[in-house]
Amino acid sequence: MTESKRKSSRALHGSRIEDYSLIGDCETAALISREGSIDWLCWPSFSSPACFAALLGTRDHGFWQIFPKGKVKAVRREYEGQTLIVRTTFETREGEVCLIDFMPQREKHSHVVRIVRGIRGRVAMQMDLAIRFDYGRTVPWVTKTDGGLRAIAGSNMVTLHTDAPLCGEGMTTRSNFTVHEGEDVTFTLTNTSSMEKAPKVLSVKRALAETQSFWRRWSSQNKYTGPYADAVERSLMTLKAMTYKPSGGIVAAATTSLPERIGGERNWDYRYCWLRDTAFTLLILMQAGYVEEAVEWRKWLLRAIAGAPDQIQTIYGICGERQLVEWEVDWLPGYENSKPVRVGNAAVDQFQLDVFGEVSAALSRTPEAEDEIRMSASSVQAALTDHLCKVWPNPDEGIWETRGGPEHFTHSKVMAWLALDRAIKHHEQYDGKGDVKRWKKNRDMIHREVCKKGFDKKLNSFVQSYGSKQLDASCLRIGMVGFLPPDDPRFVGTVEAIEKRLMKNGFVERYDTKKTDDGLSGGEGSFLACSFWMVTSLWLIGRKNDARVMFDRLLALRNDVGLLSEEYDPVAKRMVGNFPQALSHIALLQAAFVMIGLWVPETGSGKKAPRPVGRTSKRANGDGKRKPSGRSR
Repeated sequence: MTESKRKSSRALHGSRIEDYSLIGDCETAALISREGSIDWLCWPSFSSPACFAALLGTRDHGFWQIFPKGKVKAVRREYEGQTLIVRTTFETREGEVCLIDFMPQREKHSHVVRIVRGIRGRVAMQMDLAIRFDYGRTVPWVTKTDGGLRAIAGSNMVTLHTDAPLCGEGMTTRSNFTVHEGEDVTFTLTNTSSMEKAPKVLSVKRALAETQSFWRRWSSQNKYTGPYADAVERSLMTLKAMTYKPSGGIVAAATTSLPERIGGERNWDYRYCWLRDTAFTLLILMQAGYVEEAVEWRKWLLRAIAGAPDQIQTIYGICGERQLVEWEVDWLPGYENSKPVRVGNAAVDQFQLDVFGEVSAALSRTPEAEDEIRMSASSVQAALTDHLCKVWPNPDEGIWETRGGPEHFTHSKVMAWLALDRAIKHHEQYDGKGDVKRWKKNRDMIHREVCKKGFDKKLNSFVQSYGSKQLDASCLRIGMVGFLPPDDPRFVGTVEAIEKRLMKNGFVERYDTKKTDDGLSGGEGSFLACSFWMVTSLWLIGRKNDARVMFDRLLALRNDVGLLSEEYDPVAKRMVGNFPQALSHIALLQAAFVMIGLWVPETGSGKKAPRPVGRTSKRANGDGKRKPSGRSR
């Protein structure tokens, strides 16, 4: 970054989305650019107002940057092995310095720790800190303290502790210092309430050791040993980082309003818990061996959906909150002038039929929670399934939360079938008291209806909605959830039709935004989860080589620290959408598990579907090596 750009506080500040890494303490998360700038941090939780919001605006909206003052010759960045600790190495003519960033697991307070470590020579460094509460709107009152400063506005208080010299320049705190080989200069930023006493000074050395131990201990539980172990491990850790530890809820992304197309209006707040995404996440985490997360999620789910079955929502807050009013932050110009910036999500009021399927499948697979919630998961599932029998014939807004009005979406009906099928299996296995006879009748009715009204013989494919001629990538999940066996000609035809008509520039689009009235203007990038679903579907229908080639190409899109956003713009060749995106990493993980035989879809009978011809043998993958596909990426 040039000096002129640093001084131009009115200029948009955010780096390219793929240039960010993630640190977190399993209650909130921060994004750090390759230039050493923390441009996004909501404190004290994921859905709290941001105190660093330069990602969606300018430096005036809050950031925290540490960088060499001289010309930087090279930047290297990586996560310290099996942790969420980021190491950014700057090489200059004078020497080399490593910036170590992490958030320790909190006890009472949340901390961001930054260690500047001299590797070679002596490097002149600069730190700039601009704290702006309320999404960049509120400038705090800053005072110096022994060993740092204190910033207060209303109930918010942030303290900085460091031995480096500090001074104020233009509503920003600055530090100029030099780090020598073998020397550490540390900075600790702590969040607390202004009505509390200032927190005790954190022991950086102990915090670093404990953070390393926490993540390595968690990573050691991973059961995946296949050919894509590094990508799987990083994706699992990313999902863990987006888990809200106090409640067990899992957010869809760490950010709000990163655009699906630069300059467009498709900008949404994803810092909440979608039942759909959360259920996907838990099924994957369980597959990898993470039972504790499954138990905690089950508790969160039962608390969140407790009450009348007809009041179930698609989205909840991280603690199960139901009121997520959508409003626009008009003082933020948006990421690269992409407006509006939204907080909250109006999709909370939508009827999305498919969530019943994901929740039912997850409840049928996750271990029982402790008996502290005073409600039976089987009873909750039975109540939801009874309600589903009443509402499944109605149109809904679907998995993509379109704002063009409800439709009879094929995927939604398939997932309603899934909810009934898994509830039947669960209650028969555990001798539940549900009305299984009624559920079976409705399950079979849905199956017949979808096959009749959701399948177009001329296209030889399932379509977006009943009577439509439009394709939808969500129909790839028909074989993935066991609605039809993978070798059924109708599913094979659907995969091939989507591959032919919805794949553009090598990526699968959700649907044709030019031909589908989704209530919004403008286009979008390619939704990455859909392309990973194509990988899984190609594998299931026996096209292993094509699946591997596509998977390798998609993995190459990850940034230098293994993270993916929601979408990818194949023309501009950059990431778009909220970041990192849970669903993208979930779909990556599912594809990886499918390709080593650790996951196959269940059929309606509760038995695993027959393995497609040509599935890779356990022996071929068991040593963690993949046989050459014979084709280059």
